[in-house]
Amino acid sequence: MVRALVLPSPLLPALAYAELADALTRAGWSARVAAADLGEGEGAGDLVQRWAGEVGLSDVLVAHSNAGYLAPLVRETTGLDVPLVAMDAALPPAEGRYALAPPALRDMLAALADADGLLPPWTRWWPSGALDDVVPADRLAELDAACPRLPVAYVDETFEAPKGWATRPSAYLAFGQTYAEEIEAARSWDWPVRVLEGAHLHHLHAPDEVAAAVVALATPFVPPG
Repeated sequence: MVRALVLPSPLLPALAYAELADALTRAGWSARVAAADLGEGEGAGDLVQRWAGEVGLSDVLVAHSNAGYLAPLVRETTGLDVPLVAMDAALPPAEGRYALAPPALRDMLAALADADGLLPPWTRWWPSGALDDVVPADRLAELDAACPRLPVAYVDETFEAPKGWATRPSAYLAFGQTYAEEIEAARSWDWPVRVLEGAHLHHLHAPDEVAAAVVALATPFVPPG
């Protein structure tokens, strides 16, 4: 049985990925969601170390959104060539240093942070109604209540892209064109790419469709049996 470790966006609670894990299980895999809770004073580097310790015997990493920046570092830290499916995710460059937010987003976040440097929950970053098609209406209150509040300094930490990371077994699953640049980068790196029509949290709307796409993209990289 294929064992998947879902790397969640640190900006979202683990409950945002429960349906996906269940759907991957229905698809015949074993799936669990990595812990993303950051303690006081912890940053993305701490999360990389924690997730690397959770990879264990996992056969596939599934990284969503901002976790895409960290997944190659997690794989490098483990020393294991675990296949990666980046799911509507940001990606590091093929080489060089990078931060965890592009400059325009970083400026927006700086304006949102409170006097203590804390960001509001991710669900409150956007204008009223902006999430109508992103989060199912009956899940918004639950998601809003559970979203962590990260310090804006989280996105200022920089990392060096692991050497040759983009040539290792990887695939890209997009929900619409939000990450158009990443889609093109993945194609330029000869990754398998699939685009589903949907918004950024499409796995909340159609978990079985998303799980089937993840399985299809990862299967060529996973040894039989």
